[in-house]
Amino acid sequence: MRERNSPRSVLVVGSGGREHALVWALRRSPSVGTLYAAPGNPGIAQLAEIVPISADDIHAIADWSVERAVDLVVVGPEAPLAAGLADLLMERSTPVFGPTRAAAELEWSKTFAKRFLSEHAIPTPGWAVFTDADTALAHAARADYPLVVKADGLAAGKGVTVCASFAEAAAAIRAALVEGAFGEAGRRVIVEEFVTGKEVSVIALCDGERIACLPPARDHKRLGADDTGPNTGGMGAYAPVPELDEVFLHLVEETILQPTVDGLRAMGRPYRGALYAGLMLGPTGPQVLEFNCRFGDPETQAMLPLLEGDFAEILLACAEGQLDPTSVCRTGGSTTCLTLAAPGYPICPELGGVVRGIVDAEATGALVFHAGTVARDDEVVAGGGRVVSVVGRGADLQESTERAYAAAARIEFPGKQMRPDIGAPQLALAR
Repeated sequence: MRERNSPRSVLVVGSGGREHALVWALRRSPSVGTLYAAPGNPGIAQLAEIVPISADDIHAIADWSVERAVDLVVVGPEAPLAAGLADLLMERSTPVFGPTRAAAELEWSKTFAKRFLSEHAIPTPGWAVFTDADTALAHAARADYPLVVKADGLAAGKGVTVCASFAEAAAAIRAALVEGAFGEAGRRVIVEEFVTGKEVSVIALCDGERIACLPPARDHKRLGADDTGPNTGGMGAYAPVPELDEVFLHLVEETILQPTVDGLRAMGRPYRGALYAGLMLGPTGPQVLEFNCRFGDPETQAMLPLLEGDFAEILLACAEGQLDPTSVCRTGGSTTCLTLAAPGYPICPELGGVVRGIVDAEATGALVFHAGTVARDDEVVAGGGRVVSVVGRGADLQESTERAYAAAARIEFPGKQMRPDIGAPQLALAR
């Protein structure tokens, strides 16, 4: 183990809203001295020193980290993990919070994940995998509907299609296997049973053996109100989920998360990083819809403000295999995160619109995390589909939601898209 320096230097890899939230949490950590971000964004630049290296340039990131002798690298996006960034850093004795390429196969191959779940008796919807379009179409013709078609590999959150009919399933299968809509990621498809219930995201911090869960969150994937429109990377989230108590979290730990960490360790793939389980809560209990091998977005923006303590120390302990689960402490209260998206998102976002009102929104007490912004002269403009995340905090979900929407109303850019109903079904149940 390295000799620990105080204050420590930390590098966050990535440039989105998730990474801004990570930088925000690390900036509040007493143990952190110098904070870097590669490549960061205009919001992150207010909290950390920007390193002009792409998140996908894993060799340059590893070289830079060694040259600067950083004490911890925190990897945000999935692509550098799938490419082996954690492996490079570990080879050079640089602590990294993020799994190896082998451990991250849970995310970059849905086929691997489904086989792993089946082999370890971890509950997941029924599935079949195909590389041939005709065989997949024949299977879909015999299936019950709705049905889910998933690209096997990484598709930036856009490789999943919920199909109401055979025609829709056939189009999704052909898009992946015939038209190459997802490139290498779509050379295999998973055809999965559709299950009903309520979705929830549970993220655990892992050190290869031990786990500690963050407050559960509920994401809203569809673009429009009442879960209409296309799937997106996430239009908002809230945390915690009021009806999910410690008994539920213990069940998820015992039946899903700990068996996953134990199974990977037995395979020689110890998992150190954030393990995200996207779950469906049905009549038979929680089932795994997907694994992500990093913090979720926008769930991270909702979860991290509910943590207290030295976040950097916790992540470093995970990287070094020394996590004390009792060190992960939660505050009370609730958060609601709203995604403000560019016009045309998620199909073809129109970029370049000037973003105004961020300072006014922050003046309400809300947190504003830059997600897809770039600096142009003295202005901030939309540079990605999801532009900013606005997080309201309150004593309960009602208060945090009201504060989030009040703050988001102060931010303007041409064609702004925002769901009007984040948290609404939950609030309706409480009335």
